[in-house]
Amino acid sequence: MTSRKPDEPLARNSRLRLVRPRALATARRAVTTRRTRPAPRPPEGTPPRAELARQARHVLADAVRIARWAAVERGAETALRTGPGAAPAHERAAAALDLTPEQIRAGWDRARLAGLVELHGDTARPGWRLHAWDRDDSAVLRGWVALFDAWSLVHPAAEGVEPSAVAEVVEAVPQVLSLLQLSQGPVLVPALLDLLGQRVEELREERCEVPVTGPAPETPGAPAGAAPGAAGAADGLPALLDWALEGLAAVGALTLDRGPEGRHATLTPLGNWAVWVKLEQICVAAQSPAGNIEQSAEDMLRGCARLTPGPARAEYRAWLAARTLSSAVAELLAVARGEDALLRGLAFEALRVVGAPAEAEVRATVAEPSLRPYALLWLAEYEGADPDDAQEVLTREESTWLWVDTAAAVADHGESALLVRHLESAVQGTVPALLDEVRAVGHPRTVQVLVALAAAHPDPALAKAVRRAAFQVHTGGA
Repeated sequence: MTSRKPDEPLARNSRLRLVRPRALATARRAVTTRRTRPAPRPPEGTPPRAELARQARHVLADAVRIARWAAVERGAETALRTGPGAAPAHERAAAALDLTPEQIRAGWDRARLAGLVELHGDTARPGWRLHAWDRDDSAVLRGWVALFDAWSLVHPAAEGVEPSAVAEVVEAVPQVLSLLQLSQGPVLVPALLDLLGQRVEELREERCEVPVTGPAPETPGAPAGAAPGAAGAADGLPALLDWALEGLAAVGALTLDRGPEGRHATLTPLGNWAVWVKLEQICVAAQSPAGNIEQSAEDMLRGCARLTPGPARAEYRAWLAARTLSSAVAELLAVARGEDALLRGLAFEALRVVGAPAEAEVRATVAEPSLRPYALLWLAEYEGADPDDAQEVLTREESTWLWVDTAAAVADHGESALLVRHLESAVQGTVPALLDEVRAVGHPRTVQVLVALAAAHPDPALAKAVRRAAFQVHTGGA
């Protein structure tokens, strides 16, 4: 590019500094003015995050080895798979990694649950956490927390156990973990059993379960006249508690030991930290001004708009946890199709928290012009691209459309100075080139964006050129 001559009008050859565009970050800065809540501190005695990440890497060491083997092998279509066809791959992995087939199956399940690998049909692809495993402690801890959340899948209940009883125990386990966290030390299993029994009874009362007064179908092993589904509930709780404690121990959340007074459980540093994180997420959501858990997707996203990305993700997780994923994804995409560009970007940020369950719905939106750039970026990051490099999947036209959409978010929610700075993130090298391509992409907010930019820009010549472009778009001129 040649430099501008002293007598040339600025608007005819205004250079734009080529920077990597980060559309959502720009849009979020439009409304982020302060933290609404100071960052909470973990309980005293909690190891530093680097030490917690080291422990998490140790728990998932075999899963990482298996995931990396699968990532290398997938090019030859011999990646590990699920179902009957997986046995040969399991045997090959066992031979290559010096593990038993049972260890391969267990490690493969952990890799999937921790987000180290993602299944696409019958083949596996490395997840973004696997790419970041050695350098990003936060990715490691998020992967371990995903495994911790799935403890009941890592260690399935014994066959023949009533599914409703298993579901009750899974729902009651957070109360058990809270007691362990508050105790800050070993807790005898009988004390945990008492708490588990109380919580199960509370859950039944909340569902208004009452004994039936008339004849009811008999359940094998149930006392005469017992409520349906209550067969062996009291007698079965000790075994179910053992199952739950063993499952949590299997993911590294607690240890089970035997002392002079009997068996006792103790949270590991990882488990103690994870329970604290879960409680903090609940507190953050409960203290949000909009009461985000109970709100619609649109109101929840508006409530999160002033939060920085970390607290916002905690809000998304709390909101998602209170809904079925299918309905939550549908609601978020409905907001993304609306007119507010800021909420469109935030909706896709929330969908990043959903992860794999949202892939099919997000992929389907690629055909919608207003969502296509966001969907392509989401899919690129989902398939392992670094967020800083994901923009490369967009064409020039798609990048320009996203630039206009982000400018609309800034114009609606931000300050004039930020809109002027957003001009520098355009992929075009000059203002005339930008204006030509902005007119061509046909974004419905083009006129409003150009008018707002012209009003905000301090350079009279450039503002005049932008106003002229806005008028031409408005009147349909060239």
